[in-house]
Amino acid sequence: GFLGLERIRELTVAKEGPGLDFDTALELSRAGTVFTTHTPVPAGIDRFPRELISQYFGGGSSPVPGVPADRVLALGAEDYAGGDPAVFNMAVMGFRLAQRANGVSELHGHVSRGMFNGLWPAFDEAEVPIGSITNGVHGPSWVAREVFELAAKHGVVPDTEDVSDYWSLVEAIPAKELWDLKHTLREHLVKDARSRLAKSTAKRGYAAAELAWTETALDPDVLTIGFARRVPSYKRLTLMLRDPERLRKLLLHPERPIQLIIAGKSHPADDGGKKLIQEMVKFADDPDVRHRIVFLPNYDIAMAQPLYPGCDVWLNNPLRPYEACGTSGMKAALNGGLNLSILDGWWAEGHDGANGWAIGGARLYGPEDQPLQDELDCAELFRLLEEDVVPEFYARDAADLPQAWLRRVRHSLASIPPRFSAERMVGEYAERAYLPLAREQRRLSEADFAAAAEQARRDARLRDAFGRVAIRGLRIAELDGLHAGDAIPVRATLQLGELAPEDLVVELLLGRPDGPQRLAEQRRVELQPVGPVLGGECSFEARPVLDQVGRFAYGLRVRARDLGSGGLDDLTIWA
Repeated sequence: GFLGLERIRELTVAKEGPGLDFDTALELSRAGTVFTTHTPVPAGIDRFPRELISQYFGGGSSPVPGVPADRVLALGAEDYAGGDPAVFNMAVMGFRLAQRANGVSELHGHVSRGMFNGLWPAFDEAEVPIGSITNGVHGPSWVAREVFELAAKHGVVPDTEDVSDYWSLVEAIPAKELWDLKHTLREHLVKDARSRLAKSTAKRGYAAAELAWTETALDPDVLTIGFARRVPSYKRLTLMLRDPERLRKLLLHPERPIQLIIAGKSHPADDGGKKLIQEMVKFADDPDVRHRIVFLPNYDIAMAQPLYPGCDVWLNNPLRPYEACGTSGMKAALNGGLNLSILDGWWAEGHDGANGWAIGGARLYGPEDQPLQDELDCAELFRLLEEDVVPEFYARDAADLPQAWLRRVRHSLASIPPRFSAERMVGEYAERAYLPLAREQRRLSEADFAAAAEQARRDARLRDAFGRVAIRGLRIAELDGLHAGDAIPVRATLQLGELAPEDLVVELLLGRPDGPQRLAEQRRVELQPVGPVLGGECSFEARPVLDQVGRFAYGLRVRARDLGSGGLDDLTIWA
């Protein structure tokens, strides 16, 4: 979290550094930094008492000697509506020390724009400069060896430089061989799970004579559902236990049973997560069902390696929208597993209706009514299992093959891995963040950092003078009675103070009214300066053309034109 400050220290006071002043170093460091926020869960964002941070940054302990500690502390200050001025927020510091920012899925980007809108009070939520780059997984690390071998047998060999077409070639693999592959992977998983189950049961104090049942737990011919992850409360490990009898019926169905392999690990300080694990273990210990549901503790990579390939269905039921992205379902899909998940994180953009199943839609109830949301999601999960998932898995043709299931598996293999690969993710970061930021930082560093110093001086000039900018007048045509294609004359007169017209962005925001001071379907139109500056005043005009009809509302926004790395967003006035 303090990496940005360390970069500034190296540019200012480090022995081998260039000895820049703080503002120039801040401009240069910010120009080459992208900040990725990783969670929408408040508990996942480090917030410290301001007094605690000041103990380390005050006096002679400042990370940038010679710079007042308050200047450094301001980087993490929650000095916005709804913030706590007594708190130092690490995420806020990350945003303020970066030129670009992103969430780790499309939905997470949307959620983050709402969470951190306070940092950009003059911007509507949709305008907040937080984008999204969805996470991806590294195929060679997670695809089972047997999957690669079967593909190679049919001439489907991935190019290490380009795997974009690899997954679509699964159509070349005969249905029986694909089904036999999944059975083999299921057998490997059952064998591994039995071994781990015996060891974990013994560690809980059971005698050797009491472990015989673990040798026959699980069945490689039964629909196998996996659920494995950390166990914070929002992951809802025990959602299915809201209706234990319905779960028992699925586990013990005489003709179409399911089996669950659950693995989890809670944070040592997360008492709530530990309680959820205890509830699940208690249910799984029941002698009537323990051959169909097992809990494996201490989830790690070694356990995950056979788990992802061996499962037919990967279950994920977080409380939307707290799953920033998630990657376990991507890894299961790499191996022919089908996702059954809440539309949260990556699945909100990955699900297409045919490559798995979505549990419910958008969240209907707020935090104060979470039990109602849990009840709704639990009921929908069981409905999907009973009416869709289980029947499709056990519906066999004359050759004892589940053709509809295999069609879904093929479509999942063709649609998910190419979109959610590490190659795609790294390419997006390079194209949209790393390369443009590297070019900008290189430009600012040329000629002994002359451009960075000039940019810092310009920012200081704008920050000093912007308080004397004022909107003197606004004239806009009456919107009622206009038709699509009509032009709207707009003229604004500004008092510039010591600034020039090119120092400002004057824009009309036009859209449909959507509550107090909010616009939907917003459109921005920049006004251009016209005529000379007289007495410090200048007029700006535009003639936007309506592209639709209906009720409209508008606002005029004047902000400092930021030619640098995004540090002037607070210099804004409205009319």
